[in-house]
Formats: sequence, C-alpha cells, structure tokens
Amino acid sequence: MGNPEKSFRKFLLLWSGELCSATGSGLTSFGLGIYVFQQTGRASSMAFVTLLAFMPSLLLSTVAGVLADRYDRRLLMVLGDSLSVVGLVFILICMLQGKAGLWQICVGVTISSVFSSLLEPAYKATVSDLLTEDEYTKASGLVQAAGSAKYLISPIIAGFLLTVSDIKLLLVIDICTFFVTVTSTLAVRKGLASKKYERIKSSLIREFKDGWGAVSKNRGVLVLVILGAVITFFLGAMETLSLPMLLSFTDSSAAGTSETIVASGMLVSSVLIGIIPIKKGYVKMLSASLLLEGIFISAFGLRENIILICISGFLFFAMMPFANASLDFLIRTNIENSVQGRAWAFIGLISQLGFVAAYALAGLLADYVFTPLLVDGGALADSVGKIIGTGSGRGTGFLIIISGMMLCITSVILYSLKSVKNLEKHESKGDLCIAE
Repeated sequence: MGNPEKSFRKFLLLWSGELCSATGSGLTSFGLGIYVFQQTGRASSMAFVTLLAFMPSLLLSTVAGVLADRYDRRLLMVLGDSLSVVGLVFILICMLQGKAGLWQICVGVTISSVFSSLLEPAYKATVSDLLTEDEYTKASGLVQAAGSAKYLISPIIAGFLLTVSDIKLLLVIDICTFFVTVTSTLAVRKGLASKKYERIKSSLIREFKDGWGAVSKNRGVLVLVILGAVITFFLGAMETLSLPMLLSFTDSSAAGTSETIVASGMLVSSVLIGIIPIKKGYVKMLSASLLLEGIFISAFGLRENIILICISGFLFFAMMPFANASLDFLIRTNIENSVQGRAWAFIGLISQLGFVAAYALAGLLADYVFTPLLVDGGALADSVGKIIGTGSGRGTGFLIIISGMMLCITSVILYSLKSVKNLEKHESKGDLCIAE
C-alpha cells in the first residue's frame, strides 16, 4: 500500500478538488432551480430538469464502472470533469443571447450529466486504491463533507449573488472551478502510479456480469442495495420538493440561507465521523439514522415556519453521514477491490433508481394532486389542512411528511432483516479483507 500517511495526503488533495467542484455544481443547481421555478411556477418543471441532470449519469455509470477497472481512474476523472463543462457553456451561451428556454436548459444539463458519469465510479474506486480499510469510514466522512458543500456553501452564496447579479454569474463560476479540480486530480495522478489490475480480455458484457456478480452473490449486499433504492426515493422526494415549498412563502435569498443552515448539520456530523470513525454497530447505526431522518423529514414539511424548517432540516442532514458511512462500510468490506469499480457502478445504478422515480413523480404529484387538495376549498383543507395549514405550498409539505413517515417504516424493516445483519458479522470475523 506504500506510506499510509502519504497516501492519505494524496486523498486529501483529491478531496479538495472535489470540494471545489461540488461547490460550483451547487451554485448552478440552486441557480437553475430558482430560474426554472420563476419562469414556470411549477415544481414539476424543476424536477424534470433535476431528472435530466441526474439520469444520464446514472444510466451510464455501469459503463463508467467498467472503464474505472480497465483504465487509469484519475485520468477518467479528469476527462469527465473537463467534458462536463460543455453543457454548462451551452446554457451560458443561450442565456447571453437572450432568455434560455426550458428545452435549452434540459439539453445543457443532459450533456453535462453524460460526461459526469465518468467521475463517480472512478472516484470511489480511487479511494479504495489510496486508503486502508481502517481509513474508509474516516474518508467517508470527509467525502460527505465535500458533497455537502453543494447544500452548505453554495445556496447562501448563490442566494446572495442572485440579489446582485443573475444566473449567468453562477454558471461562469461553476465553469471556472473545473480548472482547480483537474489540477488536483492530475497532481495525484502524477505522484501515484496507477494500480495494475489484471487485464482480462473479455467483452464489456462479461465485465458487466462480473460487476453484477460481485453484488448479487452476497444476499445481504443485494438486499441492502435494493432497500437503498427505496430509501433514495423518499430522500429524493424531499430534495425535489424542499425548494418549491420554501419559494411558496419566501424569496430566493431567504431560501438559500435556509438551505445553508439546514445543510450545516451534514457538515457537523461529517467532521465528527472524520475525527471519531464508527467502529462497530453499523447495522444498528444505519437503521437508527434512517428512522430519525424520517421523523425530521416529516417535521420539515409540517408548517410554513422558517425556524421549524431550519431546525428539523439541520437534524435531518446531521443524520445522513451516519447512515451513509454505515452503508458504505457494510458494502465496501464485502466486495473485492479488483471489481469495486464495476460493483459500485451497479450499486449506484440500482440504489439510485429511487432518485429517478422521485424526480419523475414528486413534482407531478405536488403540482397536480397534493397542491389542489390543500389550497383553500380543497378536499383536505378542512381535515389535514387544519393541522399543516392551507395554501400553494401546503400540498408539497404534505407530500414531504408522507415521505418521512414511509422512511421510518423502511428503517424498521431494514433492521429486522437477518441477511443485512450478517454483513457485519461476516466482516467482524475477518472472513473478507479487501485492504492491500
């Protein structure tokens, strides 16, 4: 493995580039969400843009996973980050020529998503290249801290910049961040020889099967991944609907500040995990975290009260790193390193199908089903409306509440599954070791 301290320093350099990239991406995501909602007034339009920004990258992740095991993982990260800028440049050009239409924004985010698909499997596999098993949960906390930048740092910056400029400035900043990301990745690549994996002369289909086999041969891993799809559906619904709910009773600057306060919960607990890694009780930690996430999601949608929203949202995000770190460890320690690129690609594909379903359905349900039920005179105005209130954003809030309740039920089911509990027992017995 080489010098562990030196390897961890290289991970930190790579991580710093991803932190910068996540911040830029968050600026664009928040800004485009505000822009689309102001142009259309519909949560479903925002959700559709989010879907197109997410789905191509997800569907192509299986190909990217095979590439991550066949070729230089750092080089793939550089290519993915560089080429994804093309979509952002397209949107910027359209806006400089006038007002960008919904279809133009959709084309741009789709292009960006296609090339971004190269990043995730290569990045996750590189973490396994650089670190020992004991450092996985510590690294997971830091990776989540970087990922939280798009929720923690970006919204408040974007909200402020939108008061003095417009969406074009946010796009320019995001485009510029790729230089920092590419430089840090190249620095890591230069100082670390690419791992030499056994090159099997086989078709891509064969390698896809190898990746699927690495996941499906362990029943506990497969069950955990499938349940992950259910979990991401509820989380995706909350993610999709939170901004429209906020914008229904406040402005973009206040919404950005609220999202930053909310996301700081993820930063606090991510740093805590980075300092004091989780050592045991991963299944119990995962289930308890998901249960609390569900409770706090429900509280988030309960009232149009900015204090309640900030507190419940903060606590929700504070639980996420504990759940993610536990899930990551249980899966990572039960899959061999040589197929991790392919395995993570399939894990991402299956577990994140829940996000696809949420992005496709949540906005439509909010606009055409739940909102009409809870406006003044709606079918639920005199029942549910007495508790959570009525108005243009209350149907969205009710849908968020339902998502939280269903996540609570899912957490209880997960804890009762013996095959999932066996993942931790298997690891603790030392039957499987993937550190090199």
